[in-house]
Amino acid sequence: MKNIYIILLSLFALLFTAPALRASEQESGDGHSGGELNPKEILFEHLGDGYGWEVPFNHHKRIPLPVIVYASDGFHCFLSSKVSDGKVYKDGDVEFMIAPKSSPYSGKVVELADGKEVKPRFDISITKNVCALFISAFIVCCMAFAVVRFYKKNGMRAPRKGVGAIESLIVFIYDGVVKSTLGDQAKRFAPYLLTVFFFIFTMNILGLIVVFPGGANLTGNVAVTLVLAICTFLATNLFGTKHYWKEIFWPDVPLWLKFPLPIMPIIEIFGMFTKPAALTVRLFANMMGGHMIVLVLTLLIFIFAAMNPFAGGGTTVLSVAFSIFMLLLDVLVSFIQAYVFTMLSTIFISLAQEHEHKKEEHQEIKAHEA
Repeated sequence: MKNIYIILLSLFALLFTAPALRASEQESGDGHSGGELNPKEILFEHLGDGYGWEVPFNHHKRIPLPVIVYASDGFHCFLSSKVSDGKVYKDGDVEFMIAPKSSPYSGKVVELADGKEVKPRFDISITKNVCALFISAFIVCCMAFAVVRFYKKNGMRAPRKGVGAIESLIVFIYDGVVKSTLGDQAKRFAPYLLTVFFFIFTMNILGLIVVFPGGANLTGNVAVTLVLAICTFLATNLFGTKHYWKEIFWPDVPLWLKFPLPIMPIIEIFGMFTKPAALTVRLFANMMGGHMIVLVLTLLIFIFAAMNPFAGGGTTVLSVAFSIFMLLLDVLVSFIQAYVFTMLSTIFISLAQEHEHKKEEHQEIKAHEA
């Protein structure tokens, strides 16, 4: 059993040092010449998006993805391998390439017109992050349908193994978060909240895996977390009760705080937008920070090796050990961040579902007195 643990830890270390090794080789040209290491560039490269998916252990090759752009003469669709590594691809009368780092459109597919780089009117390409979103959504659907199929086939028998683990997470989130917070409204919002939890958790876990289909830093992309936060914002405000909106535009505070200067209504309206902003930044910052720490610890190996071979050898063991520790910690953080996002979304929705309890209680007291 101990040998199995050692093998697994070694594989984790190898998987996480591989990206930095590839980046180091790219910086030095062929991996053996004395190029200068640029940690900042390496970090942004691995945490960013791209038109291809890196192949582990052979990082000179990438899995090509579809490039779909609307250029000056209409739509064009081709594989990203045709424009990778500085290639220029001619499709009809239009030439395309990926803009170099010196260009204002660095890393984006551009159209060449009279020797100048022109940004296409629309770029709806299936990039690495977009593809990872589809994969994450597919995995979440498979998990949900696996539970449904089990109960259709076996009735009310308790599931085991993978299906049992999925069901335990569903029960944990539904009973511990959704039902305990929303009460009678739990069944109404449970499908959305459970989907959000599993979707975020799946994206977080896939982001920690270097081998395809993992490696995409989805929740470390502010655009992804912003869309998730907007979904919670819409669920909160579109289904808000009359009492919720009354407390925003005419809250129960002294009149001088509402008229003639609407101080409290302005604060309440501002608070409507700070809640999704907090959800966006919280998830984005935590997951981005975790990825950056692992990458920085791995890059220390190559930074110290460039300074002194002996220092590099001593740093390797320490960096790999800390990288493995941070990786295991990130697995826990992946669950915690999905849980926190779901919990806060549930609380925000529950605040919008409140009714005017004081009037109801007052009427009940009067009825008892009569």
